[in-house]
Amino acid sequence: MPTQHLDHANLSRLAETGRINATHIVGQPGGWAIQVDIDNQEHVLTAQRSGNVRLFKKLETLVSYLHDLGIERFEVDSSIWDPQQTATYQRPDRAQALKQAHEASAYQAWFIEQVQASRRDPSPAMDDEEVEKFFAARRAQLKAKKR
Repeated sequence: MPTQHLDHANLSRLAETGRINATHIVGQPGGWAIQVDIDNQEHVLTAQRSGNVRLFKKLETLVSYLHDLGIERFEVDSSIWDPQQTATYQRPDRAQALKQAHEASAYQAWFIEQVQASRRDPSPAMDDEEVEKFFAARRAQLKAKKR
């Protein structure tokens, strides 16, 4: 008998209506899968985007998921589960993005502190006209020096 695929929305709806006859947690290489029996047909939970069998790395996470759906009774089959194959999923692209976010946050904090320090500076400020005159004199001085 072929296994049917089932996504989260359909599993949730079937759990609410009480149509699930039995629930099985099956150990797989890489995690735990959910199989449910509905009207004498076997269904397996699949990921919504990829359509692949949905694997849970931790059994505790899977049990919480089932409890949230209202499924409190299930059987566990660990006959082919291998704890050595449950590797942590790594995303180096996300690690780099997180590092950049931290760097940006640190720079922003430094910049804000510099602006606030500048505002707290008690030295007298110059208005625009004074600054223009001051730098015009400096430019003239530098041009005279080049000649």
